[in-house]
This record gives sequence, C-alpha cells and structure tokens, in this order.
Amino acid sequence: MAASKTQGPVARMQEDRDGSCSTVGGVGYGDSKDCILEPLSLPESPGGTTTLEGSPSVPCIFCEEHFPVAEQDKLLKHMIIEHKIVIADVKLVADFQRYILYWRKRFTEQPITDFCSVIRINSTAPFEEQENYFLLCDVLPEDRILREELQKQRLREILEQQQQERNDTNFHGVCMFCNEEFLGNRSVILNHMAREHAFNIGLPDNIVNCNEFLCTLQKKLDNLQCLYCEKTFRDKNTLKDHMRKKQHRKINPKNREYDRFYVINYLELGKSWEEVQLEDDRELLDRQEDDWSDWEEHPASAVCLFCEKQAETIEKLYVHMEDAHEFDLLKIKSELGLNFYQQVKLVNFIRRQVHQCRCYGCHVKFKSKADLRTHMEETKHTSLLPDRKMWDQLEYYFPTYENDTLLCTLSDSESDLTAQEQNENVPIISEDTSKLYALKQSSILNQLLLQEYLKT
Repeated sequence: MAASKTQGPVARMQEDRDGSCSTVGGVGYGDSKDCILEPLSLPESPGGTTTLEGSPSVPCIFCEEHFPVAEQDKLLKHMIIEHKIVIADVKLVADFQRYILYWRKRFTEQPITDFCSVIRINSTAPFEEQENYFLLCDVLPEDRILREELQKQRLREILEQQQQERNDTNFHGVCMFCNEEFLGNRSVILNHMAREHAFNIGLPDNIVNCNEFLCTLQKKLDNLQCLYCEKTFRDKNTLKDHMRKKQHRKINPKNREYDRFYVINYLELGKSWEEVQLEDDRELLDRQEDDWSDWEEHPASAVCLFCEKQAETIEKLYVHMEDAHEFDLLKIKSELGLNFYQQVKLVNFIRRQVHQCRCYGCHVKFKSKADLRTHMEETKHTSLLPDRKMWDQLEYYFPTYENDTLLCTLSDSESDLTAQEQNENVPIISEDTSKLYALKQSSILNQLLLQEYLKT
C-alpha cells in the first residue's frame, strides 16, 4: 500500500531527530541506520520496474516545483518535507497527474484543514517543537469520488484504445526472433510468436498499447537482456541459447512495467491482475468438488546464506555453501551442539549481517553484497563465527526474511536425532497368530473388557 510508503519520510525525519534506534536483546553493533524497519523477502526471481523517458511533468500542489510523472516519489517526498502533506494510497490513484491538478485547484479555494486530517507529531514535546502534518485520503468523500471517477475515465480510454487496435488493419511489425515482417492486424504477429517461437504474452484481445509493448520487449532484447530473468548477456547467440535452454521465452510476471499493457489491470480500483485472477480462481473453486487427485507438490527453493543461489533441496544447498563459500552448516551444528532454535538464531543472524553488508568475522561494513562476498571469500571469514553471545540472542528468533525456506528445513541436533534413532531401533516381537482361537482366549483384552463390564 502506498500509505506506508508515504509515511516513510516522516518516520525517517523522526528517527533523524531522535538520533538513535533501539535494539532488541541489548546486543547490537553498528549505527541506527542498520535497523530493519520493514518486512524483507528473499528474491524469487530477478526483476524490476523501469520508467519511460520524456514523461510529462506534475506540479506540486502548493508551489511551482515540477517533477516528471515517472518520478512521482520525488514529488511526494518534496510535499512531505516542504509542505508536510501526505497522500495516502497513491498506488490506487489511476491518473496521478489529474489527481494532483484537481487538488492544486481545490486548495486555492478552501483551507487545507477542510480536506485533510491533521496529524501532530512530538505531541509531548514543547509547543515550538511540535509539528503538524496533513493526511489526504479517501476517507474524505470528495477524494473517494475523485479516485473512482479517474479510474472510470482511465478504463474508458483504455477500452477505446483497445477497440481501435483490434479493428486496425494497418499494423506493421517485425518478429523479435526471426525478423519476419507482418502486415494487417496485431494478432497476426502475436499468434506467430506464440505458435512458432513458444513466446506467449497473452491473447491479443487482452493487450492494449500493443506497439509500445512490442517496442519495450524489442529494446530489452537489443540490450541483450533476457525477458524473464532480465539478466544481461555478452552477445545475441548466448542470449538466445539461454532463453531456449532455460525456457525463458516469456515475460517476467513480477515486473510491474508490463501491467499497463493488459486490460485486466484497469478493471477495478486498486486491484492488479493477480488479485483479480485470484478472485476468479476462488469462484471457480467454490463451484467445484474437493478433488485433489491431480495435486502436484512443487518443492520450495531455499536460498544461500551468502549469495542468491537457489536449490530445490537442502542437501544441494549445503553442498553449494560448502563448495562456493567454504561454509559447512552441518559441521558447525555438530561442533557447537546446536539445537533447532539455536540454528534458527544463527541463520537469522547471518542473514541480517549479509543484508546489512557487514562481515560478521571482522565487523567491517561494505558498500554492496558483492564486495562483502569477495572479502569474506578472500579472508575465509565465512567460517569465522563470532562469539555465541553475539548471535544467540532473542532478537534472532525473528526471521530476517519472511519467506526464508531454509528455516523450515533445519533439523534438531544430532543428539536428539541419535536418541530418536535409538527409540526407532527398539525390536518389536509380534504375536504368534497361527493359533488364533487360543490367542483370543488368552488375550489381555478379555480382562480389560471384563473389568469395564463390571464397572458398569
């Protein structure tokens, strides 16, 4: 949600003012900037969003400062710092430029307090140190109506553009993979790439601004960039082999840059194609019987402690960390006699140090994770763990990354496993069933049944 993003600068200013950040458990070396204040997630697949050049500018609501539409975060930061106004849920605004222009006009007609909630910070401080911030959100009926109207207007424009493209017979395009030219309707080239090159970006009727979409994809290929994992290669042949062997002839669904090319993202206010599709799937499941016969479980990938290498099994990950980083987690667990919870704290400690680009062996901080990795491999600091009191703290019960699969694969200590194995090795002698009638007569169950009968 954009609300949390807009509150970030306010929180940072408050943190800068106080000049400190508390630690949990009484242990922590480093400055306050190392505190993790938001949920983290390990990378599932590389990707990101980019912005288009030459986008129109948007003025500040209160002054003459202008910012490109593609840099709306800078405008939001400017308004928070200079004018102390926060706009909630910016991502739910269909047309940010029109939204800002509307409120720019309205704030010249009436005081800001007629529209915004007032938030006072440092309320316990002396009056001269207190500050008021103004929150503009859809709790205000006028703001809610404005957002809905902008959404409807954007949807009408998108549907008109889509219909125009569907009826257009003057389309001209070149296949990105074989350079074959196509004339007529846009569906011809899209169906060709799906049929001949197994590159399917969706049904033609679900796509809008097709020319811009294809140009965006072509630009990535010209830059020798894979369309799915978005890695860059040294030449076209290497890129083609990679996309073919890795089956990467598809776009990255995590890249929000592509959302504007699909009509489904314009249907409902504040809902992406994933949320709309999820609702459709739920309705479908409600109408179906609970049949799980075709269920296929896909193994969850665990991520290396020091790099972005992923492995489908924990055994493969252990081998990778030992070979690539000389870090043997099983050996460390055995030598230190770590139980399950101590392993959890150790893993979370290492995750946090790597996230903060700090070597836990010598406590030196680096500019990037790549520099940290190089340093730790050259100095053999991956296996140089600090004292137990440094990482065996309550704060490391909490995962550094919310989706850290490695934590789910940790096992108990070897002593626990040995005891369990000993219990499992207890011999079980079965009864002789060759004389079943005699067995029934002498069974202890007869005595238990008789005792139960006498009680009643």
